[in-house]
Amino acid sequence: MQRAVTKHEWSIAHSSSVLLCACSLFAAPCDVRAEVDADRAGPPVQAADRADQLTIPEAAGITMALNVRVPMRDGVNLATDVYRPAGPGKVPVILVRTPYMKNYEGDVKDGLWWAQHGYVFVVQDVRGRGDSDGTFYPAVHEADDGFDAQEWAGTQSWSSGQVGTLGLSYKAWTQVYPAGLNNPHFAAIFALGTPPDPFRNYPVSHGVVNIDAVSWTVLVDGRTMQAFSQFDYSAILNSVPLSTMDQRFGRSLPVWHDWVSHSVLDDYWAAQSYQEQLLKSQVPALYVSGWYDDVLVGTLENFVNMTTRAVDPKTRTQQWMVIGPWVHGSMTGTPQRLGPIDFGPSAHLDLRELEKRWFDHWLNHVDNGLEREPHVRVFVMGANRWQSENEWPIARTQFVKYYLHSDGKANGLAGDGVLAPAKPSRSEPPDRFVYDPADPVPYLGVTRLAVGFPDDYREVEKRRDVLVYTTTPFTTATEICGPLRVTLVAASSARDTDWTAKIVDVHPDGYAQRLNDGIVRARMRHSDLHEEFLTPGKAETYNIDAWATCVELQPGHRLRLEISSSAVPKYSRNFNTGGRSADETHGIRANQTVFHDRARLSFLSVPIIPAAP
Repeated sequence: MQRAVTKHEWSIAHSSSVLLCACSLFAAPCDVRAEVDADRAGPPVQAADRADQLTIPEAAGITMALNVRVPMRDGVNLATDVYRPAGPGKVPVILVRTPYMKNYEGDVKDGLWWAQHGYVFVVQDVRGRGDSDGTFYPAVHEADDGFDAQEWAGTQSWSSGQVGTLGLSYKAWTQVYPAGLNNPHFAAIFALGTPPDPFRNYPVSHGVVNIDAVSWTVLVDGRTMQAFSQFDYSAILNSVPLSTMDQRFGRSLPVWHDWVSHSVLDDYWAAQSYQEQLLKSQVPALYVSGWYDDVLVGTLENFVNMTTRAVDPKTRTQQWMVIGPWVHGSMTGTPQRLGPIDFGPSAHLDLRELEKRWFDHWLNHVDNGLEREPHVRVFVMGANRWQSENEWPIARTQFVKYYLHSDGKANGLAGDGVLAPAKPSRSEPPDRFVYDPADPVPYLGVTRLAVGFPDDYREVEKRRDVLVYTTTPFTTATEICGPLRVTLVAASSARDTDWTAKIVDVHPDGYAQRLNDGIVRARMRHSDLHEEFLTPGKAETYNIDAWATCVELQPGHRLRLEISSSAVPKYSRNFNTGGRSADETHGIRANQTVFHDRARLSFLSVPIIPAAP
């Protein structure tokens, strides 16, 4: 029997009807867990707000201890909810540490589900958020607080001493920050959508501010989840200056001011970094991300770093990675469609089963064959299938240089830009455009849930300040799966500017599907540690990291590269003055030149996977 939960009982349930099927770690889907995390979206509906719509099994056999005060080493108490199987006995612990309120509906459901399946589920408000004491400041306390939370969870009377961690985005950060400290109870990581060090991508990408990060600082302002639906979100993200953007949300946010004012990798950012410390970790980890996850680079870097550079050789063999056709906020729901692009039913992933099988192995020591399975599972878009590999980048990858070509008129779709594997055979004239910071190139698909979808860029490609280089149609199915790198030889009339690159899959009907993109700020071209301004008119070589993709281009499809100097509102615009961009509202136009002659080669490195013999 079931009864309705009253509005006074905010503890909610997850129906016990979730199916657990006998699939392998990376098998085709059996069931889908459709719970979209609140991370970087609007504020979640709190459990109490929907209690009259929810039910809980009468005889669930669960003991709940809510708002337990867990002391940290400095005496600050963090509020913690505990869901555990009723009765005596010691069982493993799943630990989630969150800035999004421990009584968020998804975490309450998770607590009840895991307790029903033999685990203690511990969810904790991070320092200064929700019911926890202290002051919240992103990243700086997560290593020590995470270690202390693991120690507490591993030494309780109901604990087996084995603690695994779980969570998406910031909740993934709370896992990797303490990992290198190697708490003796810490046994397994399951991290979804893990950002890298904060200066490497989010909130700042090598000196370029990710503008939508302001919405996250608004969301977590104070102790509760903040709403901002009353504001014109798009208009604010497209406004200047950066330094007062928080005021246009009606707030004064010290974190935002700090982020936009530290433009180089100084001590401020170093104190919030974790990736070098992570190399000391001895904890098995499974990283999950999506090809359209706007923090995908964190998963890629952590997996590669840990499998090639981890201090403990054994740990290098205990890393796994799954990447599907998902955006940041959809990994827990794994939809098969993003906009008009249908990735087919196999895009679904039974995430719950994946989690349970992972923790059954590492926390309950079940020999379920996990360690004998491939370490990499990637979804190949276009072919819409999963592919198993043993490493990343894939060992058999052939990196083919596709060179830029034109007669100096590659401006827009109507231009003559060509992308081809043949080097320039003559002295080709350069391509030129004017970058005006007052009229930046628009970046599509910036929402409060995610940044960057498989959008159609045909309209954007009509602009003359976008250089367009396109291959001839592929005649056979060609798999492109791996890192995307652009080498650009270019000059600017300004002492500072930006260079952007976008890689596009052009369908036979013309649909220009974004695959991935990247940016480099000229003053940061040589180092994150210091700025070095340009000599106007001097040709320089720029390396643009566009992260990665995995797509099978079908016959009739073409590959395209866009080159420009802005992508607003994803990235903060460069005003071309060399000034403090956070405070600027007006800039100067920059005359941009892209070279692609025999002496100055510009190209896209394309990771091609050879067809099976």
